[in-house]
Amino acid sequence: MRQPISSIHPVFYFVVVKLRRFARHIRWCFGKDTFAKTTQNTLLPHSVHKHKLVVVRQGDPLSQANKVANLQRATAKLNGIVIGPRETFSLCYLLGCATKRKGYLAANTLSNGEVIPKIGGGLCKLPTLIHWVCLHSPLTVTECHQHSFDPFPDEPGVVPSGSGPTFFYNYLDYQLKNNTPYTFQLMLGQEGDYIVGELRADSKLPYRYHVYEANDHFVETEGKRYRKIETWRQKVDANDVLMETALIGKTKSLVKYAKEQ
Repeated sequence: MRQPISSIHPVFYFVVVKLRRFARHIRWCFGKDTFAKTTQNTLLPHSVHKHKLVVVRQGDPLSQANKVANLQRATAKLNGIVIGPRETFSLCYLLGCATKRKGYLAANTLSNGEVIPKIGGGLCKLPTLIHWVCLHSPLTVTECHQHSFDPFPDEPGVVPSGSGPTFFYNYLDYQLKNNTPYTFQLMLGQEGDYIVGELRADSKLPYRYHVYEANDHFVETEGKRYRKIETWRQKVDANDVLMETALIGKTKSLVKYAKEQ
């Protein structure tokens, strides 16, 4: 297998990231996508799905506090975003780069297989929550990048491990496309130790969705332990008749925590 040029030396990595970020900006400016960028405080009338994630876990208190502050800043910027028909929701486009100048703080984040402190740490909770909420809708996921490793055991109040995407401005984005005639609105905020997300719509949808994980198991290869998970979705009509069941994702993540005894 050929070694990626970005892995040969840190300088090459820096150059590749810069080039890909530049290419992304060109697509933003001259591509065919129309990006959602309007927010409104008035709620659309129909709730599609709502979920919440635990923000704080055991660990460095300062890092946890900074993570909460980062998420407060980011959710305030995204809260109320409206995704109209044919519009694309781009997390990187809306959020921008998390920098110290913008008020973001250093907190633990997942990077290159390790947990390290970084400006804007903790923001990966956002695509995880948004993705889980929007999987319960007819919105189409057009860009999604999964974590390559699993750093912690599951905790109560989290989404299935196979459904947690990551993003890295703007090298890796999280995007959704609205290919429906409906208008959607994403509401984000915090309640105590939780980050809360809700997807709303301008009309009642004729279907609802149930998302679940299956075939969750561990495998060992060449002395390394991996977790493999499938994500499935069921589509049900207004009379509770099952219309379809589809496999919508598979993940294989390197496990970083010890085996349970």
